[in-house]
Amino acid sequence: MRPTLRLRLTLLNGVLLVGAGTILVLLAWLLVRDALRPTDELLPGTTVLLADGRSLDAGEWQRQLVDAASRELLVKGLLALLAISVVGVAGAYAVAGRALRPLHQVTATAQRLGEATLDQRIGWSGADDEVAELAKTFDAMLDRIAAAFEAQKRFVANASHELRTPLAVMRTEIDVTLSDDEADAAEYRRMATVVRDASERANGLVDALLVLARSEAQAGRRLGRRTECDLAAGTANALSAVRREVERIGLRVQTSLEPAPVVGDPGLLDRLAGNLIENAVRYNHLHGRITVRTGTDGCTSWLVVANTGFEVSPGDVPGLFEPFRRGGQERTGARGSGLGLSIVRAVCDAHGGTVRVFAQPGGGLEVTVTLPAADAVPAVAGPSPAGRS
Repeated sequence: MRPTLRLRLTLLNGVLLVGAGTILVLLAWLLVRDALRPTDELLPGTTVLLADGRSLDAGEWQRQLVDAASRELLVKGLLALLAISVVGVAGAYAVAGRALRPLHQVTATAQRLGEATLDQRIGWSGADDEVAELAKTFDAMLDRIAAAFEAQKRFVANASHELRTPLAVMRTEIDVTLSDDEADAAEYRRMATVVRDASERANGLVDALLVLARSEAQAGRRLGRRTECDLAAGTANALSAVRREVERIGLRVQTSLEPAPVVGDPGLLDRLAGNLIENAVRYNHLHGRITVRTGTDGCTSWLVVANTGFEVSPGDVPGLFEPFRRGGQERTGARGSGLGLSIVRAVCDAHGGTVRVFAQPGGGLEVTVTLPAADAVPAVAGPSPAGRS
């Protein structure tokens, strides 16, 4: 027989029950032998007249009385102990089986789980004990797994769509141009420009997916590269990269770039700042405003990016962190990959930080990134994971 938990609980209960019963029978036997001594106070040689007319020495009569009482006590006590043990073991087996029934339901549910059965739950409605807590915890875990599975399916579908779109554009342009017998050099040049733009979009999406995968893989674990760097410097570089687009749509940029030393992967931290600045420009409106602040208090360092733009409902803010969610209608700039805030959150998680997004009255967002300051985290130099790939 397999040493199941039910069997072990039953055996434990049986051992305790038989042991306790044996001790009680033994104590009763000892008490009877010690208590049945009525002749100890009689004079030596005293005889006892029995009901059948026989006379016996008082000591002999006492010995026979004690032996008879002891035998009867042992026989009846052992029979009672046997009966109680059988009933107790059977009852313990039944009670243990009933108590462990949710565990069997957990096992059966886990064995049935699959892509098409993630909606199944235990739904335990018994007593509110530890087993019920286990069943509820298992159901909650299934809820999280189902949500993650659905998010993963949406992610794959959206990624496939995003990659298919530029590929379809390139193939259509090439087929149309090649089928035109009168196409000249200018038409081929136009086709090449469209194909180049589409390939850049596909390449940008692939790069973003790789950064997101790399950041999520390091979340909660030791970073492959930990060096001291400044969020202010990375933010200044990101602002320089979008200066032409800022001038084109007439944005007003207000900066307060105080030193914000942190320890982490410089490549990921630069991408974090770059994504926030690019989003602030892309989802803004003509002659809008961008405010950028960095700083530290010795324990934490922060980067705050606020922008004007279209109005976002506070209820839609949590969904902005989902991959390929762009948050609404875009006013200016080229359409992005929809991975900006997803990458920002993954990078923050990998560095032990947090990111918060607030919908501003009148339109736009304010994004606050908080990371442990360099003084609170030791720097450990090491090769970058990107360098090993």
